[in-house]
Amino acid sequence: MTTDSQPAGAAQRRGPFRTGDRVQLTDPRGRLHTITLAPGGTFHTHRGYFTHDDLIGAPEGSVVRNTAGIEYLAVRPLLADYVLSMPRGAAVVYPKDAGQIVAMADIYPGARVIEAGVGSGALTMSLLRAVGDGGSLHSIERREDFAAIARGNVEGFFGGPHPAWTLSVGDLADVLPVVAEPGSVDRVVLDMLAPWENLDVAAQALAPGGVLIAYVATTTQLSRLAEDVRTDGRYTEPEAWESMVRGWHLEGLAVRPQHRMIGHTGFLLTTRRLADGVEAPLRRRRPAKGAYPVGEDGAPAADPELWSPEAMGERAVSDKKLRRARRDVGQAPTD
Repeated sequence: MTTDSQPAGAAQRRGPFRTGDRVQLTDPRGRLHTITLAPGGTFHTHRGYFTHDDLIGAPEGSVVRNTAGIEYLAVRPLLADYVLSMPRGAAVVYPKDAGQIVAMADIYPGARVIEAGVGSGALTMSLLRAVGDGGSLHSIERREDFAAIARGNVEGFFGGPHPAWTLSVGDLADVLPVVAEPGSVDRVVLDMLAPWENLDVAAQALAPGGVLIAYVATTTQLSRLAEDVRTDGRYTEPEAWESMVRGWHLEGLAVRPQHRMIGHTGFLLTTRRLADGVEAPLRRRRPAKGAYPVGEDGAPAADPELWSPEAMGERAVSDKKLRRARRDVGQAPTD
């Protein structure tokens, strides 16, 4: 949705605070609180309160004082803040990984992108900002409840439906051939338990030179995906990495690393689509002995239990949490 010819979401990021805006409050100790402004609403703590009317109409960057004299700095949450504080069903892709995906997959304005595994919509918002109003992002999610939460979060951030976004519920293998012509997609982003199962359908949709990027949580997933990419024959040699972020404490001369850091969230793997009929050059490096485990018959070992959701560390989300998240984003089930 655009307002006065502005790009989607731009109007919600400018001007004085308005009813319905999400506002991030920072107290004197640096603790963060996120509220949604409503006429007559109040923000309470055990040490006083103030009314939302004190902020509605005030410029961003204002300071509001509660009944106990405690001051709060009020700003609109950045995308990274919004992602970490929004209602969620599935775990979110952290901002550090979303930034890597946008940069390393070269998501550009006007790109035609397929996203599979929407979760709570965290990565979707970064992808939509990158493709812009003139691009195309088609997100595909297996679970209807996750899709509903993602829709509420995304539309809440952009102030309504984004003109470049389409959201479908179903399996990637079933939906992608229907919504995309062969060779018409520039980028495919996979955030799912077994991305190797969709290498074929992704290769059919990608244009020559198109990028496939996958986000996986464990080394076993990473190994399986890399080998299946090589075996497929339609992709370039895969590359993989992870990123870690360590914050710093800044207080006078007491400048030191923070005691806590986000050590590991996931691995990223990228590869590119070869032109039809082209064979990738053979690798010249020699694998170490034991790099490829084999079964008793000499074939590559394949234990079905190795790739189960439980073995991959996928945490089950309770129905109660999902209902609460859907209600918080205005996507409660109609039944």
